Amino acid sequence: MSLSQLSRSIEGMVAIVTGAGSGMGAATAKLFADQGARVAALDLNETGVTAVVEEINAAGKSAHAWVIDLADGPAIDQVIASIAEHFGGIDLLVNNAGISVPAPIDNDGYDTAWDKSLAVLLTAQQRTIRAALPHLRQSANPRIVNIASTEGLGATKGGSPYTAAKHGVIGLTRSLAVELGSEGITVNCICPGPIKTGMTEAIPDEQKAIYARRRVALKRYAEPEEVAHGTLNFCLPSASFMTGTALPVDGGLTIKNA
Repeated sequence: MSLSQLSRSIEGMVAIVTGAGSGMGAATAKLFADQGARVAALDLNETGVTAVVEEINAAGKSAHAWVIDLADGPAIDQVIASIAEHFGGIDLLVNNAGISVPAPIDNDGYDTAWDKSLAVLLTAQQRTIRAALPHLRQSANPRIVNIASTEGLGATKGGSPYTAAKHGVIGLTRSLAVELGSEGITVNCICPGPIKTGMTEAIPDEQKAIYARRRVALKRYAEPEEVAHGTLNFCLPSASFMTGTALPVDGGLTIKNA
């Protein structure tokens, strides 16, 4: 006899994960597949996303790859339509794809960094949501999770295009949570802190350790799967009353004063 009523299963649901070819996106795609979801894995890197999908399918789970540049608006519409046709619908959307282009404000390449950062980190998220929305409205468990960053809660010197975009992701999340709430569509975002991904692999391990000891309560960088579990929690049927939330998955970085 069950003592609770709400399900913690995404078995059989269709999940879109952007940026699924590496890092947090790959970990999210694999975790969702492990939990029984049918995964649409999107990435610009064909080699990476194909390898992730092959690994998922070899494990007896279900995934299909789409190669896409998320800065291409019309391509987003085409791919989302293809996903809905291939799987018969869409239930879960995880906007994870990201880039990092450091750019001091007086850098000659600042405008290029600004345009590219906003195109991939923010504009692509709203375009993907808009394309998926008609299908999400047909789902019994419609969930949107946008990946922001602790940069959306603070700032780091020399990275204003990235920081501005991530603040925008949080704003987009909160606004759409209000706008879509009456339809039962939840919209939340994850704010990862220091994670072992492609964006941080160029940082020497010694520098990572120093930063983690100084800034992170747990004194370490996270594995991508630790972020993926936070994302999964927002997608569960049992998370039906959680919306508009910006959840730090940062090892205590944002609450640590000294």
